[in-house]
Amino acid sequence: MPTLTKLFTWQEASEHKTRDDCWVIVDGKVYDVTDYLDEHPGGDDVLLKAAGRDATDEFEDAGHSKSAIELMKSYCIGEVDPTSPLIPELKISTEKPKPSFTNKLKDITSQYWAIPVAIVGIAVVAGMLYSRKK
Repeated sequence: MPTLTKLFTWQEASEHKTRDDCWVIVDGKVYDVTDYLDEHPGGDDVLLKAAGRDATDEFEDAGHSKSAIELMKSYCIGEVDPTSPLIPELKISTEKPKPSFTNKLKDITSQYWAIPVAIVGIAVVAGMLYSRKK
């Protein structure tokens, strides 16, 4: 009887990256190494750094022994779904953000720019006329 393999999306796997919930992906397989953190010969920081992402290159560069590779099989909980996107899809919102007071003020001044310009113009003309009378 074939063993059923649980498929995880990259997004699901990437959410498990804490000391209390640590998953690592190597060669497309997902490993829950939470219980192995304290026993890892290279230290828990190595696994925590690789948590929630594809650590195939780091795993191969470390040169693990055959016994380590065998031990790894006991922590395998599934595979990454090859059809799942590496980057999660963005949710597009049609809801417009509520404008802040400063944005409202900018909109009003950009729509009614003539009023402040007229006030400044009148003030300049009045100042020039006042200074000529003296």
